[in-house]
Amino acid sequence: MKKVEAIIRKSKFSTVKKALHEVGVNFFSYWDVTGLGNEKEGHVYRGVSYSTSDIQRRYLSIVVNDDFEDITVKTIIESASTGDVGDGKIFVSDVKEVYRIRTGEKGGQTLK
Repeated sequence: MKKVEAIIRKSKFSTVKKALHEVGVNFFSYWDVTGLGNEKEGHVYRGVSYSTSDIQRRYLSIVVNDDFEDITVKTIIESASTGDVGDGKIFVSDVKEVYRIRTGEKGGQTLK
């Protein structure tokens, strides 16, 4: 099993969510996060423009069976990309085991 973690633009979240559902990734968690990066966002407050390095993003955490890793990553890349600096990052790591709390069963079938 793999854990796919993605940091994406908040404006692309609904597109990514829909694309993931279309390929069969129906369960994941997400959070609003703030980070630092190479992109500088500009803001206007009371007519004064200023830029900040604090960037608002959405963090996705998805656990999938090994055979779903490639399609999950490909779907996120295709649906989250704008071609501009700041589109985000994807991290993939191994998951040793998964347990379903309700039944106590373990393994890849708990992800279905």
